[in-house]
Amino acid sequence: MANSVTYKTKTLQARIVSGGVVLLSGSGLTMAINLAYNIVIARYLGAKDFGHATVVYTLLILLSAITLSLQLIGSKLVAQQETLEGKTAVYRVFNQGSWVVGILVGLGLVLLQKPIANYLNLPDSQLVALIAVGCAYYIPLGSRRGFLQGTLGFRLLATNMIIEQVVRLGGSLALIYAGWGVRGVIIANSAAIVIAYHGVPMRLSGHLPNPLRLSYAARETFQAGIFFAGQMLINNCGIVLVNHYFRATDAGIYAAIAMVGRVIYSMSMAVVNSTFPIVAATSDEERRDLRVIATSLMLVLGVGLGIAVILMVAPAAVWTHLFGSEFQIAGKYNIPYLLAIYALATVIYSLAALIISFEMSYKIANTSWVQLAFSVVLVGGISFFHSSLHQVIFVQLALMAVLFVLVSVPFLVTALTHPKSKSSGAAGQPFRLLRPVSEDEVIAEFLKSDFHRHEFREYHDSLRDLVRDPDFNNPEENAKRRALLFIRHLSLWKELPENTEWFQIEVTEAELENIRIFPRAQWRRIADGDFSATEVADGMRKKPHLLETSFLAKIDAIGDQLRQPDPGLGAVILIGESENTPLTVLDGNHRLVSAMLCSPPRVKKLKFMCGLSPRMNECCWYNSNLVTLFRYARNVLSHTVNNPEADLARLLRNAS
Repeated sequence: MANSVTYKTKTLQARIVSGGVVLLSGSGLTMAINLAYNIVIARYLGAKDFGHATVVYTLLILLSAITLSLQLIGSKLVAQQETLEGKTAVYRVFNQGSWVVGILVGLGLVLLQKPIANYLNLPDSQLVALIAVGCAYYIPLGSRRGFLQGTLGFRLLATNMIIEQVVRLGGSLALIYAGWGVRGVIIANSAAIVIAYHGVPMRLSGHLPNPLRLSYAARETFQAGIFFAGQMLINNCGIVLVNHYFRATDAGIYAAIAMVGRVIYSMSMAVVNSTFPIVAATSDEERRDLRVIATSLMLVLGVGLGIAVILMVAPAAVWTHLFGSEFQIAGKYNIPYLLAIYALATVIYSLAALIISFEMSYKIANTSWVQLAFSVVLVGGISFFHSSLHQVIFVQLALMAVLFVLVSVPFLVTALTHPKSKSSGAAGQPFRLLRPVSEDEVIAEFLKSDFHRHEFREYHDSLRDLVRDPDFNNPEENAKRRALLFIRHLSLWKELPENTEWFQIEVTEAELENIRIFPRAQWRRIADGDFSATEVADGMRKKPHLLETSFLAKIDAIGDQLRQPDPGLGAVILIGESENTPLTVLDGNHRLVSAMLCSPPRVKKLKFMCGLSPRMNECCWYNSNLVTLFRYARNVLSHTVNNPEADLARLLRNAS
């Protein structure tokens, strides 16, 4: 117990380093065993059969996009549960779903074994059917490892990975000696997955109902699927395409070169696997410290460049001695040169993948789609440019450099321009969701507080009752109120993510420090960079001389209303990523601050409605930075073709 407490009190960087070192150590031993496996199999099978064995195993790795999606998102959602019972409930949901997918994938491979074998120029289609058993087990293995990762059981996770590689190496050797050749190697690979699955120690507790909103879990898993689909294509499409376009011997040489890339990437994934659940369970402000992502990037860069330098200085004779005389290339672009360039490309990609996964730990990251697009471009690039192994590797190096720039620049811009908050907030204390509400109800509340504006002057008489006494069961009324709101707030409302879910929530005084005021001009004068509601209210008390008299008078007038038995004010509308993250005021800044300034505070007299979406970080009203503001400007231009006043006039004519 003491060790657990000590671990939790470490800084975020220290926890990442601690977990990263554990998994790096495990991955280092795993990769050493994997290297021994590749050397032994290459020597015993020769370049041709080694290429066949490697490309069949690559089928399993390509399909592991599903496995790793379940592992990564499972670890995130498990880490976010506070009790072992909650973590267990999340695991059971993922494990049951993974078995369904695993069995379907295995059956699919068996049915398609002949066309797959023909495309890969395999001597025996049954090799595909044999690896199908491993694929069926490999997907559920992801859910088990995700539970270990989410509960920070990094030592157990590393041990399980080592067990898999030991069985893979020992089983392959035994079956080769028994005369089974390539088929024996594939059987050993499938057996290693089965044994690894049953060898995961599970510490489960209770039978709570599923604590997840299925739509949220599905979005998270889909995001991870996009990420790992791109990752698997980038890391493995070269082996498949080279096996298709080149002679079997050349394909075997490329498989040996690509093995080094897998070593580097596996080491970087050790950092990702330790970083992801730790960052997922931390506060927004803590993870935005650039030292956090820098710590992870330096770990990956240090390991990757170290391996690349060793490969560059190692003489060619080392590789022919290890793998055999068939594994050599004459001329300038020899094995050490190609190994070093391939290693550099993998290091650059590993850095890009780390940034993408870092963002995925706390939001829906659109950069996953960028990576997927680049994986498709990479397949096309190799398909067009494959005159030599050197050309294939340089295509990968160039595209990975461009990918790194595209994912790192927006990340840095967001991190450097996001407003920092000095208050810690009530981390881990979720806002209480009272009831779900419809978007129509939220629009009505927005209009109630905004209808006095001069933009609505011509509608004050004719539509007053529509605003004051809404009937949400009347679709025509709802359409009119929407059109009315859009006269003034079309661009604001359309910036909210389409999947936003609305709730009425309870806000107590203790939770106000987790609510942020949108940083407009008047608030900037008193906030000193911290826009939590408590700090803004404190600035109002201490620095009223910095504000205009008319602004102060407006705040005082709202305070007078709040002292009435029925203030008649519209709801304060908030937005956020979830009930566990800070919320930002979309409408009602003045009402909220005025209620806090009353003596005693009148916050309980306000109604609060909140829109939640995992994609809210893309909205400039929640996360203002150059990227989101550019998106907002682009959307404003696209909305110029809309005419809400004409829409409202049409609705009014139809009603009459």
